[in-house]
Amino acid sequence: MCIIFFKFDPRPASKNAYRLILAANRDELYTRPAKAADFWASNTDILSGLDLECGKEGGSWLGISKKGKLAAITNYMESVNNPDAHGRGFLVTNYLVDKDLDSFSYLKKVSSEAHMYNGFNLITAEFKAKQGSMCYYGNRGSSEPIQLKPAGIYSLSNSLLDSPWKKMNRGKRDFTSVVNNESLSKEGLVQELLTVLNNEELNTPDPVQESQGDGYSPSFVKALSAICVRSPTYGTRTNTVILIDADGNVNFTERTMVTTDTSDWITNSFQFKLDV
Repeated sequence: MCIIFFKFDPRPASKNAYRLILAANRDELYTRPAKAADFWASNTDILSGLDLECGKEGGSWLGISKKGKLAAITNYMESVNNPDAHGRGFLVTNYLVDKDLDSFSYLKKVSSEAHMYNGFNLITAEFKAKQGSMCYYGNRGSSEPIQLKPAGIYSLSNSLLDSPWKKMNRGKRDFTSVVNNESLSKEGLVQELLTVLNNEELNTPDPVQESQGDGYSPSFVKALSAICVRSPTYGTRTNTVILIDADGNVNFTERTMVTTDTSDWITNSFQFKLDV
C-alpha cells in the first residue's frame, strides 16, 4: 500500500511557483529488501529507490530522470493476487529508461498489457523546457489512460485516482493547505509535507475503504486507514518529496527506514537541474 499527493502545473504563472509538488509514502513489509534512492550506476540520469526482492530486482515505486521523466506506482487493494503476475515495479523503471514513448503513449502500451499484472495505478509525467504533461492509468478502472489537467491537486492510494477514502481526503486537505502557503521557504515546504506524510491518525470507520478490503483482517484494514501506516510487520517505510520549480530545478528528498526498526530513519536529498 502507498499514498501519493501531488500538484501539477507545467507552466506556473510565478517564478516562485512550482511545476510539480509531490509527496508520497511507500508502504511495504519491513523485511522486504530495497535500495534507498540514488542515481543508478547503470544510468546516472535516473534517480529512484530500487526493489531488491528476489525476482523483482530492479523495479521501483517512484523515480525521476534528468531528462524530465517521472513515474510512480501504487498497488490496487484487492484480496486475491496472482503470484505469477509480472512485477509492477518494472512499469516505473521501464518508463524512465524508455526513449521513444511519451507519457500518454507509454500508458496506452501498458493498458494493452494490463492483464499481465495484478492491480495497479501508474502515473507518468514528462517535463520539457516550456511544457509538461502528466498522465494516469489504473488497470482496475477505465480501459484508457487519462491526461491530467494542469494546476489540479490529486490524491492516489490503493484505489483509483481521487477515490473518496477518508485517508485520501484528509491527506489531500492537509497537502493543499501546505502547498497554498506561499510564505514557506523550499526547506519549510519539504518539512511541512513530511509532517503530512507522517500522520499516524486512523481515519476510521471508512466503509468505502473497508468494502475494498474484503479478505484482509479487520485490524489490518484499520491500520491501513492512516496516511502513515503502522502495524507490527508492515507499514510506511519511505517518505519522498519532489519539487520542480519554474526553472526546472529539482529537489528530491527521501526519508527512509534504515532497518526494520520504525524509529531508525535516514534522510537524503538530491538537487539537480532538468536537462531538457
